[in-house]
Amino acid sequence: MDEKRGIDSFGAIALGGFAVLLAFNQVVVKVTGSGFGPVFQAGLRSALGLGILGLWMAWRRPAGFSFSPGVHLWGVVSGLLFSFEFICMFLALDFSTVSRVSVFFYSMPVWLALAAHFALPGEHLTRPRAIGLACAMAGVALAMLDREGGGASLTGDALALMAAFGWGAIALCVRMTPLAKVPPATQLVYQLAVSAPILLIAAPFFGPVIRSPEPLHYWGLAFQAICIASLGYLFWFWLITIYRASSVASFSFLSPVLAVIMGWLILGERIGFQVWLALALVAAGVFLINRK
Repeated sequence: MDEKRGIDSFGAIALGGFAVLLAFNQVVVKVTGSGFGPVFQAGLRSALGLGILGLWMAWRRPAGFSFSPGVHLWGVVSGLLFSFEFICMFLALDFSTVSRVSVFFYSMPVWLALAAHFALPGEHLTRPRAIGLACAMAGVALAMLDREGGGASLTGDALALMAAFGWGAIALCVRMTPLAKVPPATQLVYQLAVSAPILLIAAPFFGPVIRSPEPLHYWGLAFQAICIASLGYLFWFWLITIYRASSVASFSFLSPVLAVIMGWLILGERIGFQVWLALALVAAGVFLINRK
C-alpha cells in the first residue's frame, strides 16, 4: 500500500479550489432560497445529487462499493444526522446572512475535537489543539454576542451552530461504527438516499416549498447537486486517499474565511468588526485543531 504524501502544488490548488466551492455554495444556497423553501431546496439537492451519484457509479463501477447488511442501521443513522444537519443549515441561511452562518457552521472541527477527546482513544487534546479550541469557542461566543451587525438573528445563529453539531456527529458516527470500513461513496449514498425523502416530506412544515423560482434558482440547484452533493464530495474523498488526512484537514480553515468574504463581496452583506474578529478566532482555532 502506497504511503500517503504531503501536500504538493496540485494538492494545494485542488484543496484551495474545493474550499472556494464550499464557500461559494453558502452564497448559492442563500440566493436559491428566494426561489424555493429552504428545506425543500435541501431535499431537491439530495435527490438530484443521489441521481448524479448513481449515474457516476453505473459508469465507473467503483471498486469496493457494496451494501453490507451489518452497516445498514448505521447508514440510516448517518442519513438521519445528515437530514438534521441540512434542515438546520438551510433554515439558518434563510434567517441569517452567509457571513454569520459560516462562522458558526464551520466551527464543526472544534466540537468534533472536543467530543473525540472523550470518545475516541488517541484523540486527546494536545496543548496546541486546546489553544485552538479556546480560540474558536471564543470566536463563536463573540459572534453570538454581536446583535448589532446586519442580518443578526439569534435563531439563525442557533440553527447554524446546531448544523455544525450535526456535521460533527456524522463524522463521529463514521469513525465509531462499522461505517468506518465502508467506502466513502457508499457512505454518501446512505446519506443522500435517507435524507432526500425525509427533507422533501418535511419541507411543507417549514413554509411554502415554492417561492418565486427563476432560471437562476434552477442553476443554483444544479450547482449544489453536481459540484457539492455528488461529484464535489467524491473529489474530496479522492483527495483524502492521496494526501495525509492532517494535511487535507489543515485547509478547512479557508472555507469560513472565503464564505464571509464572498457574502460581503457578492451579496453586499454588512459585516461588523466583531464578526471579522470572531471569524479570525474561529479560523485560527480550526487551523490549530487540525494540525498534528
